[in-house]
Amino acid sequence: MNSEALLAALGRVQDPEIRRPITELDMVRAATVADGVASIDLRLTIVGCPAADRIEADVRAAAAAVLGVERVDLAIGVMTVAEREALTTRLRGTRTQQFGPDTLTKIFAISSGKGGVGKSTLTANLAVALAARGLRIGLVDADVFGFSIPGILGIAGAKPTQLGDMILPPLAHGVKVISIGMFVDGQAAVSWRGPLLHRTIQQFLTDVFFGDLDVLLLDLPPGTGDVAISLGQLLPHAEVLVVTTPQLAAAEVAERSGIVARQTGQTVIGVVENMAGLPQPDGSVLKLFGSGGGDELARRLEVPVMARIPLSIALREGGDRGAPIVLSDPSDPAADAIVALAARLATRERGLSGRALPFSTPG
Repeated sequence: MNSEALLAALGRVQDPEIRRPITELDMVRAATVADGVASIDLRLTIVGCPAADRIEADVRAAAAAVLGVERVDLAIGVMTVAEREALTTRLRGTRTQQFGPDTLTKIFAISSGKGGVGKSTLTANLAVALAARGLRIGLVDADVFGFSIPGILGIAGAKPTQLGDMILPPLAHGVKVISIGMFVDGQAAVSWRGPLLHRTIQQFLTDVFFGDLDVLLLDLPPGTGDVAISLGQLLPHAEVLVVTTPQLAAAEVAERSGIVARQTGQTVIGVVENMAGLPQPDGSVLKLFGSGGGDELARRLEVPVMARIPLSIALREGGDRGAPIVLSDPSDPAADAIVALAARLATRERGLSGRALPFSTPG
């Protein structure tokens, strides 16, 4: 009976990268209890598994909590090649695409016509705010040339785990994250032409195992170039948020990214006006970047302004030190606005465009 209790306890231990119970992943070869000793044969997925210490600690804690266990004997090994291949096949399932037209995952692409509007900082904080609501969140840093998401989330230097031909993305504040910055050394520049860019984005969406997600966010590069077109081809069912500052000139440029999204079949659902004034101690707002840009862009694209994010020193500082403001300073007005946007997106229904419906017409 104690052995059954031990297995049940181990079933509550999750692999932190795959986020599935280790018993479901066939990582536990044997687990028995005899004379107060819990004997466990554990198999990690790969040699040098970055989550090894955490898994070991969690297994020991779970086993020690079982009634009647006085000592834990833990033998740790590594899966064979055949076992890893069987695991990756089972994880992938029968789906050829994780995020095909029939996916239940809500996909939001965060776009802008130009750089410097705070799109990446917004996307990173939005992902963390959604994860804080208990949702399963993935984030693709599709800004291959100007990648910044790992630094903003505090995981600069983090590397994905390779499991056969499957890539397991690092986890930051409950968000599964992938970025080209995880595959280059230091500040090495990425200088690629269109075909290589397309292949990279395609691999992010196919070879990276995100598991079952509620929401996938994509941080797009500024402009209307190769990556935006590739994502339009790969994810025509994605919904797009266009980011602008209040400056009218910025709004005019941002409009072009919305137009390109629609040309590829994606749906523009709203505008986010970032840097929407700096609150002053006396309650007034200093409009450093003017006003009206968000409203004008929304009018042109015929969508609502879904959020106005005020300028915030804390938001900038949080991005510099890898501490998202929605966690580090949730009372800040910028954090409050981002959390409200997250709530709005979390309750948005997945669109039916491109999805196969379970109906047939009578013959």
